[in-house]
Amino acid sequence: MREEKHTALIKAEAKRLGFISCGISKAGFLEEEAPRLENFLKQEMQGQMSYLERNFDKRLDPTLLVDDAKSVISLLYNYYPSEVASKESFKISKYAYGEDYHHVIKDKLKEFLDTLQNTIGAINGRAFVDSAPVLEKAWAAKSGLGWVGKNSNLITKKVGSFYFIAEIILDVALQYDSPASDHCGSCTACIDSCPTQAIVSPYVVDGSKCISYFTIELKDNLPKEMKGKFDDWIFGCDVCQDVCPWNSFSLPHQEPRFLPNQDWFSYSKKDWLDITEEVFSKTFKDSAIKRTKFEGLKRNIEFVSGRK
Repeated sequence: MREEKHTALIKAEAKRLGFISCGISKAGFLEEEAPRLENFLKQEMQGQMSYLERNFDKRLDPTLLVDDAKSVISLLYNYYPSEVASKESFKISKYAYGEDYHHVIKDKLKEFLDTLQNTIGAINGRAFVDSAPVLEKAWAAKSGLGWVGKNSNLITKKVGSFYFIAEIILDVALQYDSPASDHCGSCTACIDSCPTQAIVSPYVVDGSKCISYFTIELKDNLPKEMKGKFDDWIFGCDVCQDVCPWNSFSLPHQEPRFLPNQDWFSYSKKDWLDITEEVFSKTFKDSAIKRTKFEGLKRNIEFVSGRK
């Protein structure tokens, strides 16, 4: 009865805080993911993302992150916008339209944990959103929130894939959900549409070939062989999500902090080309886009525009 009560409380709190889905899995070692992660690293598909090489064991076992962990709570938070930036300009991934999602969702997770502490009592738990060695898509799939598609994104039948994934790991036993089944079928839209052929086979993405990697993670000069293949993306890339049939069910988010930053949302290509470091620092101070730093964004803009 206690597990049932605590589970109901957690799912109600997730809904109150605006998460579109909440699933719960039993904490333990991710046996199926271990060889996949090992193969990914062995083939150097991480590129310069060296942080993926660290904490191998922790990525596969949440009990190494939270003592006596019993449950992994997976949460989805919608970021699909009601309008997209001009097709005549350079392109920014939709997740970066508004305020940095780390800030927004961390605030919600802190409130979530505070509620659990006040209601359940003395618990040991940690909350994460894309900031720790947690295989978030694997845990979300294990808890029934969707399946990992051929583009390696988590996909959900009713809402697509334009959402952030967060986790809370707790030392509290709960009622556990069952995994969802795969509904990609024979579709290869994402594979066929990837501008850089980063989806090297169904369900396998070579991170070192992805436009998001090039425009955000790579600190060196962009490779000349990729010239003309970025399709005007200067921060991230949404192609494999935009073409996914399941995203026809995406609905606009209701999060005010994710509304587009109007300071840049109507920029023309000339505006982007003329951007100064002062304008960058002011415009993107609360945005995920600041991750590239001014030099990185300028490099991307000049590369896709043909200046470099």
